[in-house]
Amino acid sequence: MSTLLRLEGIEVGYGDLTAVREVSLEVGAGEVVALIGGNGAGKTTTLRAITGLLPVRRGLIELDGKRLDGLSPARVVAQGLAHVPEGRQLFPTMTVLENLELGAATREARARRQETLEWVFRLFPRLQERTRQLAGTLSGGEQQMCAVGRGLMARPRLLMLDEPSLGLAPVVVKLIFENLAEINRTGTTILLVEQNVARALALCHRGYVLENGRIALGGPRDELVQSGYIKQAYLGL
Repeated sequence: MSTLLRLEGIEVGYGDLTAVREVSLEVGAGEVVALIGGNGAGKTTTLRAITGLLPVRRGLIELDGKRLDGLSPARVVAQGLAHVPEGRQLFPTMTVLENLELGAATREARARRQETLEWVFRLFPRLQERTRQLAGTLSGGEQQMCAVGRGLMARPRLLMLDEPSLGLAPVVVKLIFENLAEINRTGTTILLVEQNVARALALCHRGYVLENGRIALGGPRDELVQSGYIKQAYLGL
């Protein structure tokens, strides 16, 4: 399995505050990799650095062997990466369809927009029922579906998701994670930030634990599930 995403010793911060230190991780092509940890551990900061929303002070970020650090977010997307941010961040006064179409920003994505839209509607039939509805009037679960769908419209090789279960009812969380598994089966690589550790470990192939801005633990899913530290600190067992 080839490495699709590689972070090597990255340091990222806000002003005088260093939020992420010496973080190194890899995501193989076709994998689901979970990045877990408590609030303030640096998970969102790491995703924002990968996307180009925050500058990397030290280290490197590569997608399929090509450097991403230093690129604008638009150029990062053009390399084949899509980011579904925490809190969905849809455009509330635009329709569901308009929000989805905004995701098809690159030339290739625009050329395949109708094909991708049909795929998104197969994954999330509720969105097709609400194409003309304003995104701001959707339920939280529907907004999350729309945010994931918007990410998929970019035809990414790597889909990054930040807390997709946040604030959602358990039945909706189950549906979202079932769809993420299906998205991965179709060949899309996923990097998942998620505080629902049980769900994240059930979905992923490998995972990393981020604590106080550093990687504290990493390995295959089965090893993490059996880890006494994970059981005590994150699963309450």
